[in-house]
Formats: sequence, C-alpha cells, structure tokens
Amino acid sequence: MTAVDSRPGQTQIDAFTRFITSRTDRAIEGYASLWQWSVDEPAAFWRAVWDFYDLGAIAGDSPSVATDDDVLADAAMPGSQWFPHVKLNYVSAVLRHRGLPGAAVVGLDENGRRSELTWSELADATAGFARTLTDLGVGRGDVVAAYLPDIPEAVVAFLGAAYVGAIWSGCGQDYAPEGAAGRLAQLRPKVLVSATGYRYNGKDVDKVADSDALARLLPDLVAHIVVGDSTSASRGGVEQIPFDAARPADGSGLQPEPVAFDHPLWVLFSSGTTGKPKGIVHGHGGVVVEHLKAAGLHGDLGEHDVFFWQTALSWMMWNFQVAGLLCGSRIVCYSGSALYPDADRLWQLVESEGVTYFGTSPGQLQASRKAGLVPGKEHDLAPLRILGSTGSTLAADLFTWVEENVKAGMPISSISGGTDVVSAFAGGSTGVPVVAGELSVRYLGVALQSWAPDRTPLVGEVGEMVVTAPMPSMPVRFWDDPDGARYRRAYFEHEWDSPADRPVWRHGDWVTVTDRGSLVIHGRSDATLNRHGIRMGSADIYEVVEGIEEIAEAFVLGVDGPDGKYWMPLFVTLVPGATLDDALRGRIASEVRSRLSPRHVPDEVIEAPGIPHTRTGKKLEVPVTGILAGRAEVAIDPKSVDDYGLIDWYAEQGRTHRW
Repeated sequence: MTAVDSRPGQTQIDAFTRFITSRTDRAIEGYASLWQWSVDEPAAFWRAVWDFYDLGAIAGDSPSVATDDDVLADAAMPGSQWFPHVKLNYVSAVLRHRGLPGAAVVGLDENGRRSELTWSELADATAGFARTLTDLGVGRGDVVAAYLPDIPEAVVAFLGAAYVGAIWSGCGQDYAPEGAAGRLAQLRPKVLVSATGYRYNGKDVDKVADSDALARLLPDLVAHIVVGDSTSASRGGVEQIPFDAARPADGSGLQPEPVAFDHPLWVLFSSGTTGKPKGIVHGHGGVVVEHLKAAGLHGDLGEHDVFFWQTALSWMMWNFQVAGLLCGSRIVCYSGSALYPDADRLWQLVESEGVTYFGTSPGQLQASRKAGLVPGKEHDLAPLRILGSTGSTLAADLFTWVEENVKAGMPISSISGGTDVVSAFAGGSTGVPVVAGELSVRYLGVALQSWAPDRTPLVGEVGEMVVTAPMPSMPVRFWDDPDGARYRRAYFEHEWDSPADRPVWRHGDWVTVTDRGSLVIHGRSDATLNRHGIRMGSADIYEVVEGIEEIAEAFVLGVDGPDGKYWMPLFVTLVPGATLDDALRGRIASEVRSRLSPRHVPDEVIEAPGIPHTRTGKKLEVPVTGILAGRAEVAIDPKSVDDYGLIDWYAEQGRTHRW
C-alpha cells in the first residue's frame, strides 16, 4: 500500500493526482481537469486507480506489458468488459490490512453494548467462516443469504462467503419472512445466516420464529447459521449451526479463491414496490476499484479513519460501509434506531467512537435540527472530518444547519447514486468548495451529463441524468435474465432513442449541471410534476416545505385527471404539537411561491397520517400517484413498503377527490 501514502496534511486525491502526473505527461490543474481526464481516457484512469492502490498485475507479470485493452477490452454499453485477464478476490484487497493495529470492525447496539474485532481477529474469523462454508459444500457460484441486523457478524459472514467465491445477498430483519423470501428465494441459497433478534426503538424484537419461517421458504438450504443463543440442531432437514461455532473453524491453509474480474460478488435488490424485486449482480473487480475510488479518493478514507454510515443490510450503503475496510479504515456497525431514545443518539456514537467520516440521511439531520440540537457544542467532534448524506436530496438549509451547529468548514458530501452501481455518480470531494443544496462534483470516471430530449448536453438547465460511458461497477447482469433483456430495458432503452443512437445509461433523475461542474438533483424523472406543460422536480418543493418548523415530512404528487385536468396535492406530516390550520397552509404557499415560483404552489395541502416509503427510505411517489389517479394496473407489494396500511388512506384520497 505504499502507493497510497501521502504527505502530511495531503488528501488521498492530492496524492493520486501527484501519482498520475509522475507517470504521464498530462497536466492536471484542479478537480475539473482531473475529472475531464478520467472520462476522456477511462482505460488510463482506471488503470491509475488500480496501480495507485497496488492491486497487482493486470496482464502478465510486468505492469509495463499492460495495454488499454487489458483494462477496458470493450467499452460498449451494456456489456462492457473490464480487466479481462485479471484474477482477484474482494477479500484479498481487505486482508492486505490484516497487520494494522487496533479494531477493524466495531459493533454497537441500542443498549450501548459494544464489541470489536481487531484486524487479525477479522482475518481469522473470515477464514474460519470460509472453512465452515467449504465443509458444507459451499463454493464458487453458490449463494449465501443473510437475514441480519447491521452487526459485525454480518461483515464476517459476507467476507467468508466472498472468500470461497460464493455469492452474497443480505436482507434486514425488519422484513417479514415472506418479504425476505421475495428477494432471497430467487437466488436458491445453500446457506442462510440469521440472528435470533435485535433491539429497536427500545424494544427487543424476537426473530427466531421468523428466521425459521424464512429457512422453510428457501428449499435448497443445506445449513442455517444462527447469531445469538442457539444450539446445533436439525430443523426440517436443515442443519442449524450456532454462529460462534461456525466462525472459529480452522481456516489455516485456506486462501481467498481467485475469481474473474466480473465473477459475482453479491446480489442487491431493487425496492420491488410494484413487481418482483430485481436482483442486481455486481462483480468482485468492479466493486473493488469503484469503492476504492469512491471511499478512498472521494471519501479520503485511509488507515487512521473511523467510518460510520447509519444503514441496514437491505440498503446498498451497508455494502458501501464495508468498503471502509478496503481502505484500511475501521468501520462501525450500529444495530438500532437512529432516533432512540432521542435525535442525539447518533451524535453520541460519533463522539464515543471518534468517527472521522459520518454518513447519515437528510431525515436524521432534519430531526436533529427540529430537536434543537447543537452537536458541535454538546459533543467532542474534533476527529470528525467529513459528513456524508444520501437517501434523498439534502436541502440547502440542512447544509447551513450543519455548518452552524455541527462543525464550521467541515466538508459536506451530499451524494447521489444507487443500488444499480452500488456507488455514487456524484457527491463531494476534498478540496472542492461546498455550495449549499448542491452536489459538489461528478465523481471521477463518471461521464455524467444532463440531456435535453434531443440528446443535447445541457449546462445550467434541467435535463435527464445520463452516463455516457461505462463504469466498472455497472451490473454484471440481472439475476434470472439470461438474454439481458430486463437489464437493457431498465437503463439503456429509451423512448427518445433512435436505432442509430449509441446507448447511454439513463438513471431516471432530473438534474442540473452547473457551469462550475456541480449538480442539483430535482427528483425522479419518472415522478415529474408536469403542470400546464412546465416540468418541476419534487425535491425542490421538499427542500422548501420540510424546512418549515412545523412540517416533519412532505409528499407532493402530480395526478392526471379526466379531460386534461391536473391535481397537485401536497401531503404533510407534522411535528408533535403542530396544527395544520389556514395560517400554516398560507405560510407553506407563501414560502413555495417566493422561493420557487407560483407554478410550484400545490393545489391543496392535506395532513396525512404518514408518508409511505420503500424499506430503504425512498418516498413512493410513482406508485402512489398511479393509485390516486385510479390506475387499476398499479399494485404495490405490501412487503416492500415500510407502512403498507397508509396505501389505503391515499387510495381513499384519490377516490374522494373532486375533479
């Protein structure tokens, strides 16, 4: 890892820039120049990432024999071919750090119970778990499924599965057994790893019965490994093994299985709100280089950092949090509510663990603001260097709140990406100024543009977010999609394409690329508000409305009615003690009108009992819009929604609305 060493006070991205200029004639002056080179010469850029992190030979035994074709053999999308001659394993890239002192993984729960694994303990536990899997007959291409909270055992199980070339897929235990099976059963796993329970919102949640029920829904299981109080047994013909017996197995002599660059590492799932969740397959190599770039270069993570992102196994941010290990950073797993017993909980954790990079959500920051917290005064946050936020757009007023109440001058990295690439397309980067309400940069190697319907790139105007060149972490394929038709349909086939057009990745967001190269995300393009021919993004309205003290959360929809009529209601939930009266409705309308435009003012403001989300926190704008419009073909999967009982309430709003 000597290539990553940087001068005192120098960031990873500064060291990377020096590394490039030392081996090429390219003059790089500032981030914009570096980004432009990374998209103009993708093979050279990704080879530089590979070499900077000293990942080994690309072709033959000597780096000098490698060519651009050995990095990017085929740049066509979909189906690009990266590093065709490479054999590697994700776990090998992690275990390069096994000699580091101190903890690699820390686990905390809602009660404050703490556990840790040192780097050497993590290496031994991973090899031991891998040995248990091989003894069970699990190997290359088999699937290991998880039904777990965010705990260190999940990290060990994932690394152990990848160690033997098996494919990992995780699901949080907030899912009922049928909901988890809707994802995991597609993969026909041979091993299930579950927990007997967890604590959430001050209550112990027993998951023994649910875990057993899930195991019965997975017909190909040969073993069920259980975290928590359990004894070896056989239930329904499936061997049940305590995790504490699986982890200490003797893994000496066992080495991580070398696999092809695109060999499946894990399967992540789409939300599946209106259909069967899509299994998105990512490869070992694409994830390694993408996460080293995103977490190492953009996140500036290194061997002295503590990385914590509040997440769950059902969300890609869990996979991204594990990327801290690739960088030699300590990662913190937290099993519990972000807001229990109050909104200060995560700030306490950031202080107690000396977190240097804290990843959170706009919801947690909004709750902190409305609780009147001043974390920078109430806690010692001296080690904290970067705050990241994702899940939805981070409003400009929350940037200001962090600056004034958490830590002045601290970089705020609002990021936008997705399960699709298990990374970010855009976000923050050290050394680049932060502007409230904006994502500071397009990430290196991401050829992101904003397009007009005629495929013309736009600057300073709202357009469709597209990526015009491949990224190594784009999906290898979809699960159970042998001819690739579903994959192509999801990202590469658009109504505005002609047969002669070169395919590009369309992500489904409205975005503005500014003349400084920063981005503003306006919301999903498939949930566009289209009032009298004027297209508006829901995120712009949320930023204004959710900044009002009395509003806990907002939900704006654009509903097409008969005879060309259009209804744009704004549903809101209120903070405790607030009342939605005419004065508050008037203030909402006034704020929207003055900060956006009269066109953005909703037709009516309605108090709602709650806002429906996917289990990863995204508002269900598209399907609920269809339900309010009375479209019979819209069917929401109850297992994919955090509170399915709300759907009937919204359906009733559509039935009783007078056009």
